[in-house]
Amino acid sequence: MNRREFLKICQLLGLSLPFQPLLSACASGQSKSNSATESVLIIGAGAAGLSAGYLLKQQGIKFQILEASSHYGGRMKRTTDFAEFPIPLGAEWIHVKPSILDEIVNDDSVDVGIKTTLYGPDVDYGLYVDSGSNKTERTSLRDADFTEDSKFINATWFDFFERYIVPSVESQISYSAVVEAIDYSAASIQVKTQDRIYSADRVIITAPVKILQNGAITFIPALPRSKQKAIDKVRVWDGCKAFIEFSDKFYPTLIGFDISPATAGQKLYYDAAYGQDSSQNILGLFAVGTGTKPYVDLSDDQLIAYILDELDQLFDGQASANYVQHIFQNWNTEPYANGAYVIDDESWWRVRKLGESVDDRLFFAGDAYTTGDDWSSVHTAARSARRAVQEILNL
Repeated sequence: MNRREFLKICQLLGLSLPFQPLLSACASGQSKSNSATESVLIIGAGAAGLSAGYLLKQQGIKFQILEASSHYGGRMKRTTDFAEFPIPLGAEWIHVKPSILDEIVNDDSVDVGIKTTLYGPDVDYGLYVDSGSNKTERTSLRDADFTEDSKFINATWFDFFERYIVPSVESQISYSAVVEAIDYSAASIQVKTQDRIYSADRVIITAPVKILQNGAITFIPALPRSKQKAIDKVRVWDGCKAFIEFSDKFYPTLIGFDISPATAGQKLYYDAAYGQDSSQNILGLFAVGTGTKPYVDLSDDQLIAYILDELDQLFDGQASANYVQHIFQNWNTEPYANGAYVIDDESWWRVRKLGESVDDRLFFAGDAYTTGDDWSSVHTAARSARRAVQEILNL
Protein backbone atom coordinates (compact mmCIF):
# COMPACT_ATOMS: atom_id res chain seq x y z
CA MET A 1 0.00 0.00 0.00
CA ASN A 2 1.47 3.38 -0.97
CA ARG A 3 1.05 6.83 0.62
CA ARG A 4 -1.95 7.89 -1.47
CA GLU A 5 -3.83 4.65 -0.79
CA PHE A 6 -3.09 4.78 2.94
CA LEU A 7 -4.35 8.34 3.35
CA LYS A 8 -7.45 7.66 1.28
CA ILE A 9 -8.39 4.63 3.40
CA CYS A 10 -7.91 6.66 6.60
CA GLN A 11 -10.22 9.36 5.27
CA LEU A 12 -12.87 6.89 4.13
CA LEU A 13 -12.92 5.15 7.49
CA GLY A 14 -12.80 8.40 9.45
CA LEU A 15 -9.59 7.36 11.17
CA SER A 16 -7.09 9.71 12.78
CA LEU A 17 -3.54 9.33 11.58
CA PRO A 18 -1.26 7.39 13.95
CA PHE A 19 0.90 10.36 14.95
CA GLN A 20 -1.81 12.23 16.86
CA PRO A 21 -1.19 10.56 20.26
CA LEU A 22 2.51 11.34 19.95
CA LEU A 23 1.75 14.99 19.33
CA SER A 24 -0.42 15.39 22.41
CA ALA A 25 2.04 13.46 24.55
CA CYS A 26 4.94 15.64 23.45
CA ALA A 27 2.94 18.81 24.02
CA SER A 28 2.28 17.78 27.61
CA GLY A 29 5.99 17.87 28.35
CA GLN A 30 5.90 14.49 30.10
CA SER A 31 9.05 12.37 30.02
CA LYS A 32 9.98 9.06 31.56
CA SER A 33 13.58 9.97 32.40
CA ASN A 34 15.74 12.90 33.31
CA SER A 35 16.43 13.67 29.64
CA ALA A 36 17.12 17.34 30.43
CA THR A 37 20.56 16.31 31.70
CA GLU A 38 21.47 14.82 28.33
CA SER A 39 22.71 16.55 25.18
CA VAL A 40 21.43 16.17 21.63
CA LEU A 41 23.11 16.93 18.33
CA ILE A 42 20.83 17.66 15.38
CA ILE A 43 22.19 17.15 11.86
CA GLY A 44 20.57 19.68 9.53
CA ALA A 45 18.71 22.98 9.95
CA GLY A 46 15.77 22.36 7.63
CA ALA A 47 12.16 22.01 8.75
CA ALA A 48 12.81 18.89 10.82
CA GLY A 49 16.06 20.08 12.40
CA LEU A 50 14.64 23.47 13.35
CA SER A 51 11.47 21.85 14.72
CA ALA A 52 13.47 19.34 16.76
CA GLY A 53 15.66 22.06 18.26
CA TYR A 54 12.61 24.19 19.03
CA LEU A 55 10.87 21.33 20.87
CA LEU A 56 14.03 20.38 22.76
CA LYS A 57 14.36 24.00 23.84
CA GLN A 58 10.80 23.90 25.16
CA GLN A 59 11.71 20.77 27.14
CA GLY A 60 14.92 22.28 28.56
CA ILE A 61 17.21 19.79 26.82
CA LYS A 62 20.67 20.87 25.67
CA PHE A 63 21.09 20.71 21.89
CA GLN A 64 23.17 21.96 19.01
CA ILE A 65 22.32 22.01 15.32
CA LEU A 66 25.00 21.29 12.70
CA GLU A 67 24.08 22.77 9.31
CA ALA A 68 26.19 21.96 6.25
CA SER A 69 25.29 25.11 4.32
CA SER A 70 25.65 28.77 5.28
CA HIS A 71 21.96 29.25 6.12
CA TYR A 72 19.02 27.54 7.76
CA GLY A 73 15.89 26.46 5.90
CA GLY A 74 16.99 23.51 3.77
CA ARG A 75 14.44 22.81 1.04
CA MET A 76 12.21 25.63 2.29
CA LYS A 77 14.44 28.00 0.31
CA ARG A 78 12.83 31.23 -0.89
CA THR A 79 13.80 34.52 -2.54
CA THR A 80 12.48 38.03 -1.97
CA ASP A 81 14.32 39.59 -4.92
CA PHE A 82 12.13 38.37 -7.79
CA ALA A 83 8.61 39.62 -7.05
CA GLU A 84 6.57 41.85 -4.73
CA PHE A 85 5.90 38.78 -2.61
CA PRO A 86 8.30 36.05 -1.45
CA ILE A 87 8.87 33.29 -3.99
CA PRO A 88 9.19 29.71 -2.60
CA LEU A 89 11.95 28.00 -4.54
CA GLY A 90 11.34 24.85 -2.53
CA ALA A 91 8.43 23.82 -0.30
CA GLU A 92 5.34 25.88 -1.14
CA TRP A 93 1.90 24.46 -0.35
CA ILE A 94 0.27 23.44 2.93
CA HIS A 95 -1.14 19.95 2.32
CA VAL A 96 -3.13 19.76 5.55
CA LYS A 97 -5.30 22.22 7.47
CA PRO A 98 -3.53 25.53 8.21
CA SER A 99 -3.88 24.73 11.93
CA ILE A 100 -0.65 22.78 11.40
CA LEU A 101 1.12 26.12 11.93
CA ASP A 102 -0.21 26.33 15.50
CA GLU A 103 0.67 22.69 16.00
CA ILE A 104 4.31 23.31 15.03
CA VAL A 105 4.57 26.38 17.28
CA ASN A 106 3.25 24.23 20.13
CA ASP A 107 2.47 27.23 22.34
CA ASP A 108 -1.10 28.40 22.98
CA SER A 109 0.16 31.83 24.03
CA VAL A 110 1.51 32.54 20.55
CA ASP A 111 -0.86 34.01 17.97
CA VAL A 112 0.32 32.78 14.57
CA GLY A 113 -0.33 35.69 12.24
CA ILE A 114 0.42 33.93 8.96
CA LYS A 115 -2.39 34.19 6.41
CA THR A 116 -3.29 31.42 3.98
CA THR A 117 -5.87 30.84 1.28
CA LEU A 118 -7.56 27.84 -0.29
CA TYR A 119 -8.11 27.41 -4.00
CA GLY A 120 -11.69 28.01 -5.12
CA PRO A 121 -12.90 24.81 -6.79
CA ASP A 122 -15.86 26.39 -8.55
CA VAL A 123 -14.32 29.69 -9.61
CA ASP A 124 -10.87 28.63 -10.74
CA TYR A 125 -10.09 26.20 -13.49
CA GLY A 126 -7.29 24.07 -14.76
CA LEU A 127 -6.05 23.31 -18.22
CA TYR A 128 -4.93 19.71 -18.49
CA VAL A 129 -2.52 18.71 -21.19
CA ASP A 130 -1.95 15.21 -22.51
CA SER A 131 1.79 15.31 -23.16
CA GLY A 132 1.49 12.54 -25.74
CA SER A 133 -1.12 14.09 -28.02
CA ASN A 134 -0.94 17.73 -26.84
CA LYS A 135 -4.72 17.68 -26.35
CA THR A 136 -6.11 20.12 -23.82
CA GLU A 137 -9.16 20.06 -21.61
CA ARG A 138 -10.48 22.72 -19.27
CA THR A 139 -11.91 21.43 -16.02
CA SER A 140 -12.85 22.56 -12.52
CA LEU A 141 -10.22 22.49 -9.82
CA ARG A 142 -12.63 20.21 -7.99
CA ASP A 143 -11.36 17.51 -10.34
CA ALA A 144 -7.71 18.46 -9.94
CA ASP A 145 -7.07 16.96 -6.49
CA PHE A 146 -5.95 20.41 -5.38
CA THR A 147 -8.91 21.70 -3.39
CA GLU A 148 -7.51 20.85 0.04
CA ASP A 149 -4.13 22.52 -0.45
CA SER A 150 -3.54 26.02 0.89
CA LYS A 151 -1.16 28.74 -0.24
CA PHE A 152 0.59 31.23 1.99
CA ILE A 153 -0.36 34.88 1.43
CA ASN A 154 2.71 37.12 1.15
CA ALA A 155 4.71 34.51 3.04
CA THR A 156 6.22 31.03 2.61
CA TRP A 157 7.09 28.06 4.79
CA PHE A 158 10.52 29.66 5.20
CA ASP A 159 8.96 32.89 6.48
CA PHE A 160 6.83 30.98 8.98
CA PHE A 161 9.85 29.18 10.41
CA GLU A 162 11.95 32.33 10.37
CA ARG A 163 9.33 34.23 12.36
CA TYR A 164 8.18 31.65 14.89
CA ILE A 165 10.76 28.85 15.20
CA VAL A 166 14.23 30.17 14.34
CA PRO A 167 14.50 32.86 17.07
CA SER A 168 14.48 30.12 19.73
CA VAL A 169 17.23 28.04 18.12
CA GLU A 170 19.45 30.19 15.90
CA SER A 171 22.07 30.76 18.58
CA GLN A 172 22.56 26.98 18.69
CA ILE A 173 23.16 26.53 14.94
CA SER A 174 26.69 25.95 13.65
CA TYR A 175 26.91 26.71 9.92
CA SER A 176 29.22 25.21 7.27
CA ALA A 177 29.45 22.15 9.51
CA VAL A 178 29.51 19.28 7.00
CA VAL A 179 29.13 16.01 8.89
CA GLU A 180 31.41 13.27 7.59
CA ALA A 181 31.02 10.52 10.19
CA ILE A 182 28.89 9.52 13.17
CA ASP A 183 30.55 7.11 15.61
CA TYR A 184 28.04 5.66 18.07
CA SER A 185 30.19 2.73 19.17
CA ALA A 186 31.05 4.21 22.57
CA ALA A 187 29.07 5.74 25.43
CA SER A 188 29.41 9.22 23.98
CA ILE A 189 28.47 9.62 20.32
CA GLN A 190 31.18 11.32 18.25
CA VAL A 191 30.10 13.39 15.24
CA LYS A 192 32.97 14.35 12.95
CA THR A 193 32.87 17.32 10.59
CA GLN A 194 35.67 18.46 8.29
CA ASP A 195 37.38 20.38 11.09
CA ARG A 196 35.92 19.33 14.44
CA ILE A 197 34.52 16.46 16.51
CA TYR A 198 31.31 17.01 18.50
CA SER A 199 30.07 14.79 21.33
CA ALA A 200 26.49 14.08 22.43
CA ASP A 201 24.30 11.52 24.18
CA ARG A 202 21.76 11.40 21.32
CA VAL A 203 21.81 12.43 17.66
CA ILE A 204 18.83 13.41 15.49
CA ILE A 205 19.68 13.02 11.81
CA THR A 206 17.59 15.16 9.44
CA ALA A 207 19.86 15.18 6.39
CA PRO A 208 17.93 14.48 3.16
CA VAL A 209 17.81 10.76 2.44
CA LYS A 210 19.62 11.34 -0.86
CA ILE A 211 22.64 12.49 1.14
CA LEU A 212 22.66 9.18 3.00
CA GLN A 213 22.17 7.26 -0.25
CA ASN A 214 25.26 8.96 -1.66
CA GLY A 215 27.31 7.82 1.33
CA ALA A 216 28.17 11.34 2.46
CA ILE A 217 27.98 10.28 6.12
CA THR A 218 29.84 7.23 7.46
CA PHE A 219 28.21 5.43 10.39
CA ILE A 220 30.39 3.57 12.92
CA PRO A 221 29.30 0.86 13.37
CA ALA A 222 27.38 0.51 10.11
CA LEU A 223 23.65 1.00 10.34
CA PRO A 224 21.54 -2.16 10.78
CA ARG A 225 21.17 -4.04 7.52
CA SER A 226 17.41 -3.46 7.26
CA LYS A 227 17.87 0.25 7.86
CA GLN A 228 20.62 0.58 5.26
CA LYS A 229 18.59 -1.43 2.77
CA ALA A 230 15.67 0.98 3.14
CA ILE A 231 18.02 3.93 2.60
CA ASP A 232 19.50 2.32 -0.51
CA LYS A 233 16.18 1.25 -2.02
CA VAL A 234 13.93 4.26 -1.36
CA ARG A 235 13.27 6.27 -4.51
CA VAL A 236 13.83 10.02 -4.50
CA TRP A 237 12.46 12.20 -7.26
CA ASP A 238 14.54 14.70 -9.17
CA GLY A 239 13.03 18.16 -8.77
CA CYS A 240 13.04 21.69 -10.13
CA LYS A 241 10.97 24.86 -10.04
CA ALA A 242 10.81 27.93 -12.26
CA PHE A 243 8.99 31.24 -11.99
CA ILE A 244 8.26 33.43 -15.00
CA GLU A 245 6.91 36.97 -14.88
CA PHE A 246 4.63 38.15 -17.71
CA SER A 247 3.21 41.58 -18.49
CA ASP A 248 -0.27 40.08 -18.96
CA LYS A 249 -2.12 37.15 -17.36
CA PHE A 250 -3.12 34.89 -20.25
CA TYR A 251 -3.04 31.57 -18.34
CA PRO A 252 -5.44 29.73 -15.99
CA THR A 253 -4.84 28.91 -12.35
CA LEU A 254 -3.39 25.49 -13.14
CA ILE A 255 -1.88 23.87 -16.19
CA GLY A 256 -1.49 20.19 -15.40
CA PHE A 257 0.33 17.65 -17.55
CA ASP A 258 -0.66 14.02 -17.80
CA ILE A 259 2.60 12.13 -17.23
CA SER A 260 2.43 8.40 -17.87
CA PRO A 261 2.78 6.36 -15.81
CA ALA A 262 1.58 8.58 -12.97
CA THR A 263 4.27 7.14 -10.68
CA ALA A 264 7.02 8.49 -12.96
CA GLY A 265 6.66 12.12 -11.95
CA GLN A 266 4.58 15.28 -11.93
CA LYS A 267 4.53 18.53 -13.86
CA LEU A 268 2.42 21.59 -13.19
CA TYR A 269 2.33 25.23 -14.26
CA TYR A 270 0.37 27.36 -11.81
CA ASP A 271 -0.52 30.95 -11.00
CA ALA A 272 2.11 31.73 -8.35
CA ALA A 273 0.48 35.10 -7.63
CA TYR A 274 -2.84 33.47 -6.71
CA GLY A 275 -4.15 35.06 -3.51
CA GLN A 276 -1.16 37.39 -3.16
CA ASP A 277 -1.40 41.12 -2.53
CA SER A 278 0.23 41.87 -5.86
CA SER A 279 -0.61 42.99 -9.38
CA GLN A 280 2.31 41.05 -10.88
CA ASN A 281 1.67 38.11 -13.18
CA ILE A 282 3.92 35.27 -12.02
CA LEU A 283 3.57 31.77 -13.45
CA GLY A 284 5.26 28.97 -11.54
CA LEU A 285 6.54 25.64 -12.83
CA PHE A 286 6.75 22.68 -10.45
CA ALA A 287 8.26 19.45 -11.76
CA VAL A 288 9.50 16.21 -10.20
CA GLY A 289 10.64 12.87 -11.60
CA THR A 290 10.39 12.61 -15.37
CA GLY A 291 8.50 15.89 -15.29
CA THR A 292 11.85 17.64 -14.84
CA LYS A 293 12.98 16.62 -18.34
CA PRO A 294 14.39 18.43 -20.22
CA TYR A 295 14.52 21.48 -17.92
CA VAL A 296 17.35 20.30 -15.66
CA ASP A 297 19.60 19.52 -18.64
CA LEU A 298 19.36 22.94 -20.34
CA SER A 299 21.42 26.08 -20.01
CA ASP A 300 19.57 29.13 -18.73
CA ASP A 301 19.05 30.57 -22.22
CA GLN A 302 17.88 27.21 -23.55
CA LEU A 303 15.62 26.77 -20.53
CA ILE A 304 13.59 29.94 -20.95
CA ALA A 305 13.42 29.43 -24.73
CA TYR A 306 11.98 25.93 -24.14
CA ILE A 307 9.47 27.13 -21.54
CA LEU A 308 8.25 30.02 -23.69
CA ASP A 309 7.90 27.77 -26.72
CA GLU A 310 5.96 25.23 -24.65
CA LEU A 311 3.58 27.90 -23.39
CA ASP A 312 3.32 29.60 -26.79
CA GLN A 313 1.95 26.36 -28.24
CA LEU A 314 -0.78 26.32 -25.59
CA PHE A 315 -1.59 30.02 -25.63
CA ASP A 316 -1.07 31.14 -29.23
CA GLY A 317 2.25 32.90 -28.77
CA GLN A 318 1.20 34.98 -25.77
CA ALA A 319 4.07 33.74 -23.57
CA SER A 320 6.86 35.15 -25.74
CA ALA A 321 4.90 38.35 -26.33
CA ASN A 322 4.48 39.00 -22.60
CA TYR A 323 7.71 37.63 -21.12
CA VAL A 324 9.50 39.84 -18.56
CA GLN A 325 11.92 37.73 -16.49
CA HIS A 326 12.42 34.31 -14.92
CA ILE A 327 14.21 32.43 -12.15
CA PHE A 328 15.07 28.72 -11.97
CA GLN A 329 15.84 26.33 -9.11
CA ASN A 330 17.39 22.92 -9.81
CA TRP A 331 17.23 20.82 -6.64
CA ASN A 332 19.34 18.06 -8.17
CA THR A 333 22.41 20.28 -8.09
CA GLU A 334 21.93 21.62 -4.56
CA PRO A 335 24.98 20.18 -2.76
CA TYR A 336 23.15 19.31 0.48
CA ALA A 337 19.90 18.09 -1.09
CA ASN A 338 20.79 16.27 -4.34
CA GLY A 339 17.13 15.94 -5.31
CA ALA A 340 13.54 16.70 -4.32
CA TYR A 341 11.77 14.18 -2.08
CA VAL A 342 10.70 10.54 -1.73
CA ILE A 343 8.20 9.64 -4.44
CA ASP A 344 4.49 9.62 -3.59
CA ASP A 345 4.12 5.95 -4.50
CA GLU A 346 6.92 4.62 -2.32
CA SER A 347 6.06 1.71 -0.02
CA TRP A 348 4.85 2.91 3.38
CA TRP A 349 6.78 0.18 5.17
CA ARG A 350 10.06 1.34 3.57
CA VAL A 351 9.40 4.89 4.74
CA ARG A 352 8.61 3.57 8.22
CA LYS A 353 11.93 1.75 8.27
CA LEU A 354 13.68 5.01 7.32
CA GLY A 355 12.10 6.69 10.33
CA GLU A 356 13.06 4.06 12.90
CA SER A 357 15.67 4.95 15.51
CA VAL A 358 18.85 2.93 16.03
CA ASP A 359 19.87 1.66 19.47
CA ASP A 360 17.85 4.44 21.15
CA ARG A 361 20.75 6.74 20.27
CA LEU A 362 20.38 7.69 16.62
CA PHE A 363 17.03 9.24 15.70
CA PHE A 364 15.84 10.18 12.24
CA ALA A 365 13.53 13.07 11.39
CA GLY A 366 12.53 14.75 8.17
CA ASP A 367 10.02 14.51 5.35
CA ALA A 368 11.40 11.04 4.43
CA TYR A 369 11.77 9.70 7.99
CA THR A 370 8.22 9.20 9.17
CA THR A 371 6.15 6.34 10.56
CA GLY A 372 4.88 5.54 7.07
CA ASP A 373 1.52 7.29 7.48
CA ASP A 374 2.54 10.27 5.31
CA TRP A 375 5.75 11.74 3.94
CA SER A 376 7.41 14.27 1.62
CA SER A 377 6.08 17.56 2.99
CA VAL A 378 6.99 20.20 5.55
CA HIS A 379 4.26 19.17 7.95
CA THR A 380 5.46 15.55 7.95
CA ALA A 381 9.02 16.76 8.59
CA ALA A 382 7.84 18.79 11.59
CA ARG A 383 5.77 15.92 12.93
CA SER A 384 8.64 13.48 12.55
CA ALA A 385 10.79 15.86 14.60
CA ARG A 386 8.14 15.81 17.31
CA ARG A 387 8.15 12.02 17.24
CA ALA A 388 11.95 11.91 17.57
CA VAL A 389 11.90 14.32 20.52
CA GLN A 390 9.13 12.29 22.15
CA GLU A 391 11.20 9.13 21.80
CA ILE A 392 14.12 10.84 23.52
CA LEU A 393 11.87 12.05 26.32
CA ASN A 394 10.53 8.53 26.82
CA LEU A 395 13.96 6.97 27.34
